[in-house]
Amino acid sequence: MSPDIRKHRGAHPEDRQLFANAQLPILRVAVRDLSWLLSHDYTITGALKLVGDRYSLTERQRLAVSRAACSDQSKERRSATSVPAEDLGGEDLIVDGFNIIITVEAALSGGVLLDCRDGCIRDLSGVHGSYRSVNETDQAIHSIGTALDDLKPASIAWVLDRPISNSGRLATRIRDLATQLGRNWNVEVVFNPDAEIIGSQRVVISSDSHVLDRIKRWFNFNRYLIEKQLAELWLIELS
Repeated sequence: MSPDIRKHRGAHPEDRQLFANAQLPILRVAVRDLSWLLSHDYTITGALKLVGDRYSLTERQRLAVSRAACSDQSKERRSATSVPAEDLGGEDLIVDGFNIIITVEAALSGGVLLDCRDGCIRDLSGVHGSYRSVNETDQAIHSIGTALDDLKPASIAWVLDRPISNSGRLATRIRDLATQLGRNWNVEVVFNPDAEIIGSQRVVISSDSHVLDRIKRWFNFNRYLIEKQLAELWLIELS
């Protein structure tokens, strides 16, 4: 297995073909069908195979459909627990570090972004046990910091996955940038960040579906940042 030497978290070489305008109608139908199956208690594995086989989707298209879809129950719950930006002043926030940084890195480097059924904007990247910073990492952290400042929270806690390699280096990078920018961020590297986030009483900054279905309050940060700061990006509407 060759080492990851990418300098950007941009588009896969086949993405322009897989997510061309001509492909979007069938992908939207696939998201609709998968969401219906999930709403009727099908497992994601079985439902995604049914839908992917029916529409002859590639593995990468199936990944996009699975990230864009959600059950009616999840959609309603996420909508009910979402906190508007104007209500975040003075609140304590907790940031799902890898989840947010990777999406912003992808946005800045021209990767495909998905406008999903629950209103979140997600990317197609994944760390798979190992994270490598890219040319856009510092810019991504700066952009996130600017957007967080605009919300005027009382405090900000970041959590990163200790089992993912280079998580400690990224934590140091975030702390150093926070010091340079005069921001009082608490950055922790933990073994089970999902449990840390779900158990927190803070407002959650994440687009992780597993997390969003288990928390009391969250903020749709990716959409907020992208709408505020990024005019030029590759966003496909699959909602």
